[in-house]
Amino acid sequence: MIEEAERISAAASAGKVPAKLVGGAAVNLHCSSARQAPLKRKYGDLDFVASSKQRQAVQKLFESLGYQGDRRFNTLNGDQRLLYLDGVNGRQIDVFIDRMKMCHVIELANRLGHDGPTLTPADLLLSKLQVYEVNMKDLVDTIALLLDHPIADHDDDAMNAAYLARLTSEDWGLYRTLQINIERVRGAATELAVDAGRVNQRLDQLWERIEMQPKPLKWKLRARIGDRISWYQLPEEVRQPYQRD
Repeated sequence: MIEEAERISAAASAGKVPAKLVGGAAVNLHCSSARQAPLKRKYGDLDFVASSKQRQAVQKLFESLGYQGDRRFNTLNGDQRLLYLDGVNGRQIDVFIDRMKMCHVIELANRLGHDGPTLTPADLLLSKLQVYEVNMKDLVDTIALLLDHPIADHDDDAMNAAYLARLTSEDWGLYRTLQINIERVRGAATELAVDAGRVNQRLDQLWERIEMQPKPLKWKLRARIGDRISWYQLPEEVRQPYQRD
């Protein structure tokens, strides 16, 4: 799957199509720690994010690489998400359009212009920690991101804390989900043979930056309600019968 991710990303780059890899395979390409035990793991499918302005180019890209669009799904959902299948090799490609909508909505249309095959480290972190029912794969990938990227206020091979602080100051629900999942990351780091001290130090730095960010009145009012009202949605998986984990 990693070789396939590299093939698609190379074709996207050559065709100047800003389709950025996201998910576990993206973490693997971005983090050397993800390619070594105990954080090395297998990957099931591939996910990309692309701009709605480039939808036709994205469609042509995947068709040229041997993928067939799921016509019914793409007709119904093409403004938000596209699905491509490779029945011969049993592969599935999900393409999120402009935003990643899982437990929360992360707007990404303006986050795709940088060099490189993947989303930025901060956006990769969000793709993992915005999921309320986070699993061990997500925690393992998050630990790899934290081990390999310092906390900073930019996206230049670093975890952009300023960006994350701004997003969480605009959305109490996202703030709360990250708060819960960061504690889960800490717990997982202590169970794995990794540098838990570095992970915790960077989480401390990140969370301090998030807490320092001024919060508007709307955010503060929602915080008063807290967990009494649900603040997240559960994502719906779209998987084909042959899809393998």
